[in-house]
Amino acid sequence: MASLKPRVDWVDYSKGLCMVLIVMMHSTLGVEEAMNGAVGFLHPVVDFARPFRMPDFFLIAGLFLSRVIDRDWGHYADKKVVHYLYFYVLWLLISFAFKAPSMAGELGWPGVGELFLLSFIDPFGTLWFIYLLPVLFVTVKLLKQFRVPWQAVLVVGAALEILPIHTGWMVIDEFATRFVFFYIGYLFAPFVFRVAETAMRHVAPTIVALLVWAVANWTLVKTGIAPLPGVSLAWGLVGCMAVVAFGALMSLTRVGAPLRYLGENSIVLYLAFFIFMAGARTILLATGFVTDPGVISLIVTAAGVIGPVLMFRTVRNTPFRFLFRRPAWVTFRRQPKQLAPAE
Repeated sequence: MASLKPRVDWVDYSKGLCMVLIVMMHSTLGVEEAMNGAVGFLHPVVDFARPFRMPDFFLIAGLFLSRVIDRDWGHYADKKVVHYLYFYVLWLLISFAFKAPSMAGELGWPGVGELFLLSFIDPFGTLWFIYLLPVLFVTVKLLKQFRVPWQAVLVVGAALEILPIHTGWMVIDEFATRFVFFYIGYLFAPFVFRVAETAMRHVAPTIVALLVWAVANWTLVKTGIAPLPGVSLAWGLVGCMAVVAFGALMSLTRVGAPLRYLGENSIVLYLAFFIFMAGARTILLATGFVTDPGVISLIVTAAGVIGPVLMFRTVRNTPFRFLFRRPAWVTFRRQPKQLAPAE
């Protein structure tokens, strides 16, 4: 998807990697559950990525916040609240259109209606990330506006991540787990950019460091140490820097251009991957043409990555482009009559 804003290649590579890993996680775990706990060869990859997969996505989401956080509330809310809530509501409706018939068999149609209304308070399915972003954006702006010391915010954010907060409400639980990474991305963006620049200047040492990190990450995951309180925060940050370094190295080549494209259009994948993931899984399991859980997971992952891209490229110059581009009338501010891109 073309953008009028200059892009940072290593950021797109890093986001692209995380997006593929997110689709792989949902695809693999969904297939394994549907196959009564059968474990495929992608499961170790899913486990390997667990310490850094979502932390890096939130850290990157906070990187460019300093560019807009001091703008007036109208402009800020338009870019950082209305923008994402538009896509949340739109794709919530699409999600229920696909899933309501099957859910009605279990919950009944009144139960489906109740779940739909509840989804405006507690986000539905994989859309929780899109719902949570505006909450984070507003929280950080309020903290800055009321001049809350960043040191205090950092300490509280770290404590929220370390504490075992499990209320059963998605927004509360995910906010507690993810806020500190988002805030660190905002607060220490210059440091993160220096990590990327250092990686690009020192390629060989960076490759060695990434190999050492990969071995250490696998060891911590296999021994069950990675998710421990405190360790998950510290090691999550280390993993974030590893993904940043990986993205920086990839930006020096053209080999990973498709990965950069996925990062540039990450929201397209995040919004639509469930359709193609679920469809591919249903077809493969129903036909029995492929029986290996790892191969099925790989095919479903590919469908979840490629399908949204094809869908986006198909609709981008049609009246259905509103699926991935926010209409100008969905705004707090007066704008030219055009469609705002899904950033």
